[in-house]
Amino acid sequence: MASNTPIPSDASAAVLKPSEPMPDFAVSVEGPNFEEEMSLQKLLESYKRIGFQANSLGQAIDIVNKMRKWRLSDEPVAADESDEFLAPEVRAKTKCNIFLGYTSNLISSGLREIILYLVKHKHVSAIVTTAGGIEEDFIKCLGKTYLADFNMDGADLRRRGMNRIGNLIVPNDNYCKFEDWLMPILDTMLAEQKESGQVWTPSSFIRRLGKEIDDEESVYYWAYKNDIPVFCPALTDGSLGDMIYFHSFKNPGLIVDIVQDIRNLNELSRKSRKAGMIILGGGVCKHQIANAMLIRNGADYSVYINTGQEFDGSDSGARPDEAVSWGKIRAGSESVKVYADATLVFPLLVAATFAQPNSQQ
Repeated sequence: MASNTPIPSDASAAVLKPSEPMPDFAVSVEGPNFEEEMSLQKLLESYKRIGFQANSLGQAIDIVNKMRKWRLSDEPVAADESDEFLAPEVRAKTKCNIFLGYTSNLISSGLREIILYLVKHKHVSAIVTTAGGIEEDFIKCLGKTYLADFNMDGADLRRRGMNRIGNLIVPNDNYCKFEDWLMPILDTMLAEQKESGQVWTPSSFIRRLGKEIDDEESVYYWAYKNDIPVFCPALTDGSLGDMIYFHSFKNPGLIVDIVQDIRNLNELSRKSRKAGMIILGGGVCKHQIANAMLIRNGADYSVYINTGQEFDGSDSGARPDEAVSWGKIRAGSESVKVYADATLVFPLLVAATFAQPNSQQ
C-alpha cells in the first residue's frame, strides 16, 4: 500500500544537493572498449581516462613524449641567445637532456634489458644509480639471476650460498666470479693512476668497467660506447665496495674522487637547454638528480615511479610539488608521480614512448 508520508526535507536536501555545472574542459571517465580491436598503443592511450594510477601513468606517457619531442627550434630566439645556438640546424638538433635514475633492484630485475635498450639507442643523456645498480649489471654478464619466491627461508638460503633480492636469487658464486674479473682491473687502474697522477671518479670508474666487460648484454658497455655518463655517488655501498675494500689491503692507493663527479653532473644539468627527469624508485638516485636540477632552477619535465609515501618526510616518498618548493622542479612545469612498482609500469611507459617506431632520437 502506497504511503503518502513526505520525504524529510533535510534528508532530501542532503542527498539531492544540486551540482554546479562542469567546466567545458572537464574529461569524463571512460575505460578501454574491448569490443573493438585493441593494440597495445591504443590500450595505453586509454589509461588517461581510467582514473587513479592508470591516469597518472597516462600523464607520465604524455610527459615523456614531450621530453622526447622538444627541440630548441621550438622556442623563439632569445634576445641574449649565445652565438652557439643561433644557427637553425643547431637549434633543430638541440634536445631535452633526459636524466634517468633507478635503484639497484631494478637492474637485478628484468628492467635491466629495458634500461639497456634506452642506453643502446641513446634515449637518455645521463644515468644516476647506486652501487648495486652498477655491479649487478656486470655480475649478470658473468652468471644468471634466477626467479624464486619472497617467502624463502633466509637461514636456509645463507647455508646454501644463495642471496635473495625480493623474489629473485643470485648464487654467491656470481660474486666470486665478479671478484675474479674485477681485481686485475683495479690493479691496472691503480697502476695508471700512479703513472699519470690522474685519479678516478665514480663515472670514469664505471666507464672503464663498461669498456672492460666488452659485452653487448651490459647496460654500461653501451653507456661506454655511446659516451653516456653514469653517476654513482654511493659507489662503495655494495659488492663493489667490498672489492675495493679487499683491494685496499692487497694493493692500496686507489683514489675515487666524488667531487669532480658532482661538478660534472651539476654542470650537465646547468647547461641543459631543457632537462627532464625519469626516476624509478627513491633514495640516492632520486635525490641526486633532483638536486642537480636545483642548479638550473628546476627540471622542465619530471616523472617519478615509486611506491614511497610522503607521511614520513622522506625524499623517496615526496611528491613532485615538494621538489617545486626547493627549486628542483620548475614551477609551472609538467610533472607526475605514479604510485606503482616500476617493474609493472615502466615497461608500459617505454612501450608507449621510446619504443615507438617514430621514436625521436
